[in-house]
Amino acid sequence: MGKVGVVMGSKSDLPVVEKAIRVLQEYGVGVEVRVLSAHRCPDEARSFAASARESGFSVLIAAAGMAAHLAGALAANTTLPVIGIPCRSAGSDGMDALLSTVMMPSGVPVATVAIDGAKNAAMLALQILAVTDGDLAQKLDDARRAEREKLLAIDAEMRAQYQ
Repeated sequence: MGKVGVVMGSKSDLPVVEKAIRVLQEYGVGVEVRVLSAHRCPDEARSFAASARESGFSVLIAAAGMAAHLAGALAANTTLPVIGIPCRSAGSDGMDALLSTVMMPSGVPVATVAIDGAKNAAMLALQILAVTDGDLAQKLDDARRAEREKLLAIDAEMRAQYQ
């Protein structure tokens, strides 16, 4: 199984990306966390993305707010799947970051999750890895089944309580 690169544009994005890191670690996936700005250190961000496959990465997750160019900058320099997490920032509800992350030119896709949607970014990364990893696919199936059972138990409680 390949590892996942979790890249944030600044340390202020850490509270968001920690959710993704925890999920990936819970599933036993290797994670490398980086802080690389598309604007403040573009050469290092480009180099990281360009060498990601050779460095053992299978998926990259990029979190950034405001201009939110990080996911696109990484995607421009790799053919690995890149998942963008648009982040809320001071003075912004995150819509600017969402639009910046999702509106990529043809041929340079970024899979984009909800604003601050780090858990879903991790789940999508896991699903991508599970295409070729049967054990991971089984863990994901088991987790979905457990969530379904939990919700159906709550449903039964509510029906019993309010009938």
